[in-house]
Amino acid sequence: MPFAVYALGLAVFAQGTSEFMLSGLLSDIAADLHVSIPAAGLLTSAFAVGMTVGAPLMALFSRNWPRRRALVFFLGVFAAAHVVGALTPGYGLLLATRVVGALANAGFWAVALVTAVSLAGPGARARATSVVVGGVTVACVAGVPAGAALGGHWGWRSAFWAVALVSVPAVLVIARTVPAGRPESAPAPAGVELRALARPRLLLTLLTSALVQGATFCAFSYVEPLATQVTGLAPAWVPGLLALFGLGSFIGVTVAGRLVDARPVVFTSAGLVALVAGWAGLALTAGSPFATVALVLVQGMLAFGTGTALISWVFRLAGDAPTLSGSFATAAFNVGAALGPWLGGLAIGAGFGFRSPLWVSALLMVLALGTAGASLGMRRATGPGPKGVPAV
Repeated sequence: MPFAVYALGLAVFAQGTSEFMLSGLLSDIAADLHVSIPAAGLLTSAFAVGMTVGAPLMALFSRNWPRRRALVFFLGVFAAAHVVGALTPGYGLLLATRVVGALANAGFWAVALVTAVSLAGPGARARATSVVVGGVTVACVAGVPAGAALGGHWGWRSAFWAVALVSVPAVLVIARTVPAGRPESAPAPAGVELRALARPRLLLTLLTSALVQGATFCAFSYVEPLATQVTGLAPAWVPGLLALFGLGSFIGVTVAGRLVDARPVVFTSAGLVALVAGWAGLALTAGSPFATVALVLVQGMLAFGTGTALISWVFRLAGDAPTLSGSFATAAFNVGAALGPWLGGLAIGAGFGFRSPLWVSALLMVLALGTAGASLGMRRATGPGPKGVPAV
């Protein structure tokens, strides 16, 4: 695997820390800025909305740039947005910086995924994808708990400063390791790529990915109040619980990178079914510290392993849309990331308690099973996808 692919994973570590770290900072942000916990949760949704809208827009904006220039530009804007966020006195400006940071993050992700797959070659799509997505899981293991610990000792703003500082070495490494020139072949016209991305089986795969991520973020965004107010754990346990979720995520991504290329349908189907059972099981047993700790680890593994498999499927099915396929995979990921915290906040706001996001997650996974089943049925009816690749 080219070293530049690992450099992209390093940058995604900084960005993943920002995207996920609010799960351990919600109460602190809500108290400091005088807003409700569901309103603080919307900061995660705002980031995801910016990622969703920004992924295709930023991919189109930078499609003719050399990839190294695009990656450095987007990561620099991302770091600057976190400096402003750390200094802001009010909720409104913080919300705006989350959107700006997300737009930059979206542009980076769209270019990074395509760059990694291109550098690794067609025989290692899943492994290259797992390395980039693995940056997010390492963020969950180390960055997110560290952000929660920083927030507990020096306030939530210190976590924003830390993300900005970590982004600096990532910019330097990318500037030294990613090839400077443009891709060898000119990108296809945008209209051609967009038509390729409108295939029904590909759209069903993107929808399945969005639903899986919606379930993940719905539950993960409210881990802190679940752990402290339902499970009965002390606040000091929250960073460790977040680290367990991240450890599970890292295991899931690593396993997916090794197995998806060999048994894609079996791997993805098993993951979807297990996620339904896992979120429902956590909702039923959240009052038990042992069950909560164990299932947080397992669900992190299942969610990110299955999510990585689905992203790999997008690249398989969109081989003739090389510039925009990464942006659509990123957008689908973040449609779920926006939908999940919003739905979880609605359930909490309606008075159903802090277990309710877990039940919403289980329901979203049932819907994901339906869309994946429809895609599989379409595959059986119409045969293999482009270039002999079957649909999920």
